[in-house]
Formats: sequence, C-alpha cells, structure tokens
Amino acid sequence: MTKNHIFINGKIFTSDDENLWTEAMIVRDGRIFWTGRMENLPDCEGTVTDLEGKCIIPGFVDAHMHPVMLADFRKKITVMPPDICSISDLTEAIREHRAQQEPGEWIQGWGYDEQALAEKRSPNRYDLDKGCSDAPVSLMRTCAHIRCVNSKALELAGIDRNTPDPPGGEIDRDENGEPTGVLKENARNLLAPLLPPEPKEKQVENLLELGELLTSQGITAICDMGNLDESDNIPIYEEAAKRGFHQRVGVYYMWDFFADHPESFDKLDGRMDRENQIFAAGLKLIGDGSVSGQTAWMDRPYLGSDSNFGFPVCSEELIESAVKYCKEHRCQLSMHAMGTRTIDRMIGRAEKEIPWTEEGIPYVRIEHVTAPSEESLKKAADHGIAFVTQPIFPYAESASYLNNLGAERLKECYPIKKILDQNVILGFSTDAPATFWAVPSDPFPGLKLAVTRRAADGTDCGTDQAIDIETAVKLYTKGAAEAAGFIGSGMLKKGYRADFAVLSENIFETDPERIDQIKVRQTYIGGECVYRRQEE
Repeated sequence: MTKNHIFINGKIFTSDDENLWTEAMIVRDGRIFWTGRMENLPDCEGTVTDLEGKCIIPGFVDAHMHPVMLADFRKKITVMPPDICSISDLTEAIREHRAQQEPGEWIQGWGYDEQALAEKRSPNRYDLDKGCSDAPVSLMRTCAHIRCVNSKALELAGIDRNTPDPPGGEIDRDENGEPTGVLKENARNLLAPLLPPEPKEKQVENLLELGELLTSQGITAICDMGNLDESDNIPIYEEAAKRGFHQRVGVYYMWDFFADHPESFDKLDGRMDRENQIFAAGLKLIGDGSVSGQTAWMDRPYLGSDSNFGFPVCSEELIESAVKYCKEHRCQLSMHAMGTRTIDRMIGRAEKEIPWTEEGIPYVRIEHVTAPSEESLKKAADHGIAFVTQPIFPYAESASYLNNLGAERLKECYPIKKILDQNVILGFSTDAPATFWAVPSDPFPGLKLAVTRRAADGTDCGTDQAIDIETAVKLYTKGAAEAAGFIGSGMLKKGYRADFAVLSENIFETDPERIDQIKVRQTYIGGECVYRRQEE
C-alpha cells in the first residue's frame, strides 16, 4: 500500500509561480503528490504532521560549492577572525600547529584575506617561516585562487628566481626577483602534486560531518565544482551516502587536469544519470581569478593601477577541447568567469553552439558573473546560458572589493536585478569554502545581501540591485536547481522531490536585517526528516 505523509497548517512557500503559497501538502514515495489549501485537502490516510503555522520553503540548492574541499579545510588552520586577525596571529597559529606534529609534516590552512589582517597585506614566505621553517607550510587564500607558502615548500617544489611563470599563472616576486611565496592562479598548482592526500576514510568521515552541517542549514542538493587536482570525488560521496550522507550531488571535473589525455578521461562514463543521488554533471573551466585577489580579468584596471586588469587563465585550446568533449558526451560545461572580459569571452564562445544537453539542463553555465556587460546579459538570455552567482561574496568581502575597485564599482558588482530583468536563468550559491566567512555554506547571509544590498559591515553594495525576499528564495531553490540541471527539484510542486526546510520564523515577514539570524528547525529530504534542531 502506498504510504502518504500529510503536512497540514503550514505557511508553505513553494517557489512555483503558478501556486506560490499553500497550506498543506501530501508526500507520496518521496515526492510531492498534492499541494493546496486546507479546505481542499483530499481525504486520504497517512501519517499527519501539523506544521503549526510554521514557514516552509523548498530545500536550498547550493549550485556551486566545493564540499569535499570544504570538509577537509574545516580541519585545517582557519585564517579568519576572531582567532586570526593579523599576520602575527597567523605566525603564532603556525608555530602552535608545528609543535603538535612530527618534523617534515605539512602545515595547511585556508581563508586569509589581506583586508581582514591588521597589516592590510598578504602574508609571505618570510612571515610563514617565522612560524615554521623546518616543515612546509601552505595557506590557501579565501578565493582559492592564490596560495601562500613558506620557504621550505618553495624548496620542495623547486621554485626559485629562475622558475618561469606557468601559463595562466604568476609567481609573485620581490624587487630582487625572488619568489615571495605567493602563487597566483595556475602557479598555485605547482604545489598540488606535493601536498599529502587525505586518506579516503578520513575524507568520508569529514564529508559525513559536513553533511550534518548542510542539513542543519536546509541544504538538500549541492554541486561539487571540482578539485585542484585529478582526484575523483564520486567514490567519496558514494561511500558517504551508504553511511547516511543525504544531499543529492552533481559532480564537475576541472578540465585543466584532464585535457592533455581526453581519450583516457572516463570520469563521466556510466555516471551521468541525474536520477541517482550522486552523478557526474560535466566539466569546468577556470577563465580567470577573483576580484578580491585582483586576478579577475576586468575591462577597467584595479584601483591604484593603470595597467592591472587581472588576466585570463585558460587557453583557447583548452576551451575548444572542453566544448568538444561536452558536445560529444552531452554534459554541462561550467565556465568560471568573474571579470567583464572573461564573461564576454566565455559567453561569446558559448553562443556559437547549438545547445547539446537534454531539455531542462542548460548546456553552459557561467560561474560568479561579477561584472557582466549589457551585451553578455542579452546573449546569455537569448541562448539559454545559465548564471550561478554568490551574493555572499560582496557581503563578506566588501573591504577587499572597496580596496580593489572602489565604492562605485562595488555597487555595480553582482547586478542581480539587472540579470533578472534580462530573463537570464539565474541561481544562487556560496562557492564554499572560497569566501571570507567562517561558516561559508550558510545560505542566509547571501539572502540578506540580495535583499538589502548591504555588506556585513554595512557597506552599500548597490541598493538599486536589491530584490524582494520571495525572489531571493526562488533563486536559492528553483533558480539554482534549474541552472544546475537538478530536474524535479527546487519547488514544492506535484511530482517534485519532497525536499524542504521548516524555518524558525517567517523569512517573508521578518525584518530584512534579521534574515541572517533565521535558523532551520527541520530539514526533509525525500519526505523524510533528516535534521531536527534541538530546542534551545
């Protein structure tokens, strides 16, 4: 006999424009069977849950994050306030870490942002040497596009004054030509082969722990946007799923690491069924860097320079081989593009193609889209190219954006309203852990920024681009699912997956300044409660 789970007396926001608000729903076999008003509730038997007037939204879909990386980073040194507010704090943290481990073991950390350090500059090899000189140290910047290492790490990697910059990368050097230990874009990958891999069992354990955090945040589906090496995350997710990891996951592979041997790249083979909990979704290209790291390729120079526009990262050959592979395998192509020039470049290439994916899955998705031109917006809308952006970036990194772009250009970044006005497919995400926020996967700060267009420190991020909270929630649910190709997710609609969150208060009625204080009380995936907040 089919089992019904009947939810009644709720304030249910469906993200479905044809039936945006409802009071009750019936879940059958993990999917929504019916939604409507209480007086129209069908007469049927089943388990009844009284929502007692609480606010319900579809489960959040984080369409761009790096969960395995985030799960591992959470175990490393976190270079963020309140624990680390200066380079001297960082040096001491490294020293303490060194005292607890064996000689020669790597010390790793993540999350630093120059504008959040008291010295207002990047750490360098000499700063890290003060904390540890007899073991290699590697710190990933918040954007994950820049790595800072100590002298021992440079020595192990064979990087010295005579080492040329790799294509699409830069080895930062001092006035004497010596490497400073700051490795930008593709130069950061020079260290990747030396970093000790996390044992698979440890990665699974870390991922299970992260999964608990994600369910507590109402996140029910995620996209893994690739590693900084050739490793394969799908086996890690599959093992974690056997042990209770609940989220649906679309996995993308960084094409940089496979383009030289496409004939042997088999990561997508037999893994692309999107009905599976874990599936291979496509390839990803890195087109440029980050605004906060001044490596995004802009159409205007960064503040304080007439010549620093950032720079492109990937070659034309890499783009062409990725397009060819995705067309042949009918999978999505994800293109990282923050700066205006990179966005124009990537959309200009994508618009030449006839969509190659099945209906309901955008053939190309552009990541971040910090400063799009009017022409690129129009082309994206005309060709069904999806955007996935991160409102958490200006919310958490306003100091860096102000320093690098100035107040007026900051207001022009992430023009969400303008993108929507052009009818571009748009979804929200976090890019966790690649942002300067201690709990980077939390969806609520991003929602707050989208509605208020004010950063965590109160900085004006362009209030003319503010959107209403209903639209913001739709972008984190329906919009994100559409951009990522999670068919049958993102709405509480008949036939869709019964993934939803019960909120601590009505997000649609609360003061926008309090959006980041809202908590998730329960999370349901496939109609089953997978998280319940302990009463405080």
